[in-house]
Amino acid sequence: MTRIRAFVGRHPVAAYFALTFVISWGGALVAFGSLAGMRGTTPGSDPRFPYALIAMLAGPSVSGILLTALVSGRVGLRDFLSRAGTWRVGVVWYAVAIMTAPILMLATLLGLSLTSPAFLPGIFTSDQKGSLLLLSLGVGLAAGVVEELGWTGFAMPATRRGYGVLATGLAVGVGWSAWHLLPNLWAAQAAAGDLPVSMHLTGIAVGIFVGYLTAFRVLMAWVYEQTGSILMGMLMHVSFTSSLLILNPLGISGTNLATFSFVLAGAIWLVVLAIVIPHTRILTRPALRRRTA
Repeated sequence: MTRIRAFVGRHPVAAYFALTFVISWGGALVAFGSLAGMRGTTPGSDPRFPYALIAMLAGPSVSGILLTALVSGRVGLRDFLSRAGTWRVGVVWYAVAIMTAPILMLATLLGLSLTSPAFLPGIFTSDQKGSLLLLSLGVGLAAGVVEELGWTGFAMPATRRGYGVLATGLAVGVGWSAWHLLPNLWAAQAAAGDLPVSMHLTGIAVGIFVGYLTAFRVLMAWVYEQTGSILMGMLMHVSFTSSLLILNPLGISGTNLATFSFVLAGAIWLVVLAIVIPHTRILTRPALRRRTA
């Protein structure tokens, strides 16, 4: 145990990602039966989905709490709980956390809808608006609250010790994006639409998730730097996931899905640039290391 604790203490970020992927992807693959067992199904039609979802969510949350206890003990866990309960951060940060995602997504879709009605937000065209809202908020709450126990609770502060805010957001964002690839392999055939599955997966891997998820994680790293609050990370994640489910055009797939994803990524990166350019020195400055006796 001492050797494990020492290794994790020296390589906390690598340990976090390794454990998170083992738990999430390993558990999800057990639920699927095999990688081949994912083909031709969608989450909504597959009874294995709830089990795979539990496994996916367990990865970041269990890893974050377990590694905090292993590296920092009771003191670390008390600090963890304190950061999770930090809510006095100013109304501006609540607005940023809750409103950034829906505003950018809505603006993107309304702009694209001028070219085709296929981009009209789903909540506008759905015949079951109440159900869509409730289901989306439920999934958003589960994903945001549980996942951020790891991503914001452990991965971002651990990465931040050696890197600036921008590098922290990029590093954790790429890992967060990669973590999402397995469930998107699951729905690839249904989501590919008019595109070959291989082209759709390439877009997912290179542009879609490394695009808007990484960009949004940079914004989350900036908000966390300003507030020190895991709660703000949870709210941003809940807002992002819920907004995506609520606003995602009904039946969107293939070329239209790729277009929406890339344009949304561009919009989020523009916001990132608007923050980074005037604050480059601050956002690229490594954290001050604490002096030890």
